[in-house]
Amino acid sequence: MAVSKEMVLYYQPEQEKQGGNDTKAAKLKGVLIRMGIRIRNISSEQMNQTVGYLAGIEGFEEIAFEACPPVNEEILVMKNFSNRRVDEFLMNLRRAGVPKIQLKAVITDTNCKWRFYDLYEELKQENEAMSKEPQ
Repeated sequence: MAVSKEMVLYYQPEQEKQGGNDTKAAKLKGVLIRMGIRIRNISSEQMNQTVGYLAGIEGFEEIAFEACPPVNEEILVMKNFSNRRVDEFLMNLRRAGVPKIQLKAVITDTNCKWRFYDLYEELKQENEAMSKEPQ
């Protein structure tokens, strides 16, 4: 069986692209290129697709377009990363000066079946819960 290549699904809100924050995306892409990781940019029109479909996982089909509410936060989802590679990737992002991306996930057997928008909602709730906890 061939080893599956690492991939990042990356969503950047439209206002960030237009607001001159492309340097963040450029730094992120530089890290991905240096590490040999493929990137798939996710558009707002793809939010209703399953994570598995967007990640190119076999058995997932495209879903007919259905508008989702606007998403104003970045989302980064990692496919086929070992724990060591996640740590290495996050360290390289910090070293490259990429501002922190709050909503991050690794694709699992469970979340690959979710719509990308539903994964966003879950990550947002988790992030809010974590930031409420006392330090």
